[in-house]
Formats: sequence, structure tokens, C-alpha cells
Amino acid sequence: MSLLHQIAITKINNVGPVSAKSIIAHLGSAKALWSATEADLVTIPQIAKITAKQIISERNEALSSAELELRFIEKNNVSTLYYLNDDYPRRLKYFDQSPVILYYQGSANLNPQRTIGIVGTRKPSEYGVIQCEKIVEGLKAYGVSIISGLAYGIDTTSHRKSVETGQETIGVLGHGLDMIYPAANRKLSQKMLDHGGLLSEFGHGSRPDRENFPMRNRIIAALSDAVIIVESAVKGGSIITATFADAYNKDVFAVPGRVNDEMSAGPNKLIKTHKAHMIESAEDIAYIMRWEEISNQPVQAQLFVELSDREQSIVDYIRAHKELPIDTLQHLMQIPASELSSILIQLEFKGIVRPLPGKRYMMH
Repeated sequence: MSLLHQIAITKINNVGPVSAKSIIAHLGSAKALWSATEADLVTIPQIAKITAKQIISERNEALSSAELELRFIEKNNVSTLYYLNDDYPRRLKYFDQSPVILYYQGSANLNPQRTIGIVGTRKPSEYGVIQCEKIVEGLKAYGVSIISGLAYGIDTTSHRKSVETGQETIGVLGHGLDMIYPAANRKLSQKMLDHGGLLSEFGHGSRPDRENFPMRNRIIAALSDAVIIVESAVKGGSIITATFADAYNKDVFAVPGRVNDEMSAGPNKLIKTHKAHMIESAEDIAYIMRWEEISNQPVQAQLFVELSDREQSIVDYIRAHKELPIDTLQHLMQIPASELSSILIQLEFKGIVRPLPGKRYMMH
């Protein structure tokens, strides 16, 4: 597989993740696009004739742009994660809108056992900062990696507290890895490379343009087992992230605040309209997610993995049918989609089941 062509396909205007994946699936590889004719392209679903003409006219320029990207990657120790490769984040892999290529710097495992996204206002109150720090510190006992967007305010608080307490934290950026925005977080971002990492779908030279941040927010939501909102207006990036999380069948949590505070209006409305669980502590999250504390003591490897009743039921269903789509599993189990997804991820980490394309699962 050619990394150059995998990057280049993302450089063609008006070819988003869905279209790019459709092209790759039908042609067999990203590289095949550079030998395809217009007639080949118009046979691909979602590729209209005008789009095919544009692809043909832009693909060589896109290849030149990808060559520059490769030089930056090699010079700056950037890892590339292609959506068909094993190192691509599992939580993100099967969403239609997941990026074809991700750029990553850092030391964190992008497939940790548990993840929580924490987002909120860029101008938090003292109350918001205290609640955010308390929750992050409390999550350490459950072995959670913290995901956020490295913005001012609550994002910064969650990353900084994670670094202070020795928890892995991943910053998802709305720009390329050649810069840090806001610049005030440059020192923090360097510390995060040793306690987590920086992740972006944008190549170097991409600026922090307004339209990039909703795209960034969808990745935060997809990478997180659940999302916490700590202080937000009724509209804004945090609410967009919560909306993505809900669409992805992830649990949404919100920290309540005083009814007259503008930055409590968003979380309070989510709670009032039953779009978020009200939480006061990390223990509330663990209770709803059915987590148990993870001991820091080394665990002796076991020949046989002990499963909960629900885990065993899921395993029995998959074993009986050889493979099952997640929708069928949910119907059989009659449990919330977010809970089922969390259990399947745990079974995957235990090496018992493995995912297949099309959100299907089989025994490992």
C-alpha cells in the first residue's frame, strides 16, 4: 500500500471520507485512483460526472501536496494511521465519517481500555475548573484515558490535570501538527507527548479555521466511550460534541450548575431534556458505565478469562451464529447501544471477539 497515495486522496477538493472510502473500495486501493479513467470513476456510487472530472484534473496536484506532507511527517516523527490498518483507532474505525488518514504524535495507546471525552467552555468559572479537576482525578482509579480538544478553558484543565496525575490524555486538534492553537498551550502540549498525544486529521499547514472544529468535535465524540460537558452556553462546540456523541450511541454526562449562570445553561438543558446524565463525580460515571476500579497491582495472566453474565451471553450469541451485526446483538440483548458497545470493546481487548467491516463481530 502506498502511503503517498493514501495521503493524496485526502488532498483532493470535495472528496470527503465517505467518497474517498467508496473510491478505495471500488478501485481496490488509493493508488489505483491515479490510473483510473473518468469512465471508471462515474461507475462508483456517490461520484457524479462533474466530481469525476474534478478528481482527474486535481489528482496530480494532490500527489505533489502529499509529497510535501510526507517530508513533514518524516522530519517531525509523525505517525500516520490509515483507516484500513490495524493501528487505526478501533473506536473510530467503523464510523462512515471517520477520516481516511490521521496524523499522530505521542506515546499514548489509541486503543485504551476506557476513554472519556471532557469538553466545555473556553471561559470557565472557578466552580467549573474545580469540578473538572475533581472528575479527572477521580477517573484515574478506573484506568481512563482523557480525550479533549486542547482549547482554552475546560479542555486545557482536563489535559493539564491528566498530566499532573499521570493519566494518558489525547488532544484532538482542529489544525495541522505544525502548530499549537492556542499558542499558550505549547508547553502543555509538549508534556502531553509523554503522557498521551496529539491527533489530527488535518495535514501540516492547515490553520485553525472555524469550520475545522465541528470536524474535530466528531472525532472527540467517536474516540470517547462517553462525553462529559462541564460548563457551556446553550449553543457552542461542547453542545455539538454532545450531539455527535448521542448520534454515535455514546453516553453523555453533564455537570449541573446554578440556574442563573450562562455557562451552566448548556449542561442544565441537556439534563432537563434527558439528553445527558447528571453527574457530580467520577464515581457517578463509573456507576452508570458499570466500571470497576482497576488495581495498580500486576495481575497474573490467566488461562481462562472470567466473564460477567452479560459478556457470556454476548459471547454465546456470537459463537452460535459465527458472526453477528451489532444491531442484531442489541435486539437480542435488549440493552442500550452504548452499554453494548462498551462490552464489545472490553471483549475485544480481552482477545475474545474481533470486529469485522459493517459493524459485525465474530469470535477471535
